[in-house]
Amino acid sequence: MTDRISPKADVTDRTTTAPRGYQLILPPEWVRIPMRSGTKEAIRALVDDAFATLPADVPHDRIGPYRRELERRLKDAVAEARKAEALDLYLPLERMHGIAVAASIVVSEMKFPDEVAVDPSAVSRRLLEAPGRDGETTAAELDGIRAVRTERTVAADAPGGGELASRRVDYVVPVPGDPGRWLGVVFSTLGEAEPDDALADLFVELFDAMMSTFRWSRA
Repeated sequence: MTDRISPKADVTDRTTTAPRGYQLILPPEWVRIPMRSGTKEAIRALVDDAFATLPADVPHDRIGPYRRELERRLKDAVAEARKAEALDLYLPLERMHGIAVAASIVVSEMKFPDEVAVDPSAVSRRLLEAPGRDGETTAAELDGIRAVRTERTVAADAPGGGELASRRVDYVVPVPGDPGRWLGVVFSTLGEAEPDDALADLFVELFDAMMSTFRWSRA
């Protein structure tokens, strides 16, 4: 599998030592949609790229409905990510090994009161020990910085609700050199049929592999 580096995602710099952003190495099937600026342009470019390889003689009236459906799906995903005040949204647009992937990664900036977040290790301990954090919570490391990883299964809404059962993994890591600011990276997948099936396990492994490439950027 050939990897590629996503564009630098901006994390607003408030100090001379804090990073300006981060980078992830993405599998070729995945794309990044920036949420702070250029969102509409990114969606338009992704839709254009998706249909760029079609033969020139394919009638436009046959392509139109598929273009509109892809654009609708991307806009719906963006709307959901905005609820989390996301910095970036990552989605798999192509099938992976012939399998359609229902998954997403949302990167958001988190803020804690300065009096709470002066000591990042203390916040990490709180997160690790918090009784309200469902699922399995463990210590992790992202680019040399101590982080907290939580994995859980989220139940579906009541019948008629909009949310399906999903498998979720999130990483929470402090922004080095900038007390009170943390980054949250949340992965979610529906699996093939159940959120705890073998396919969901595979996608969680893929996400963890992607997170192992996480690097802060100061350039």
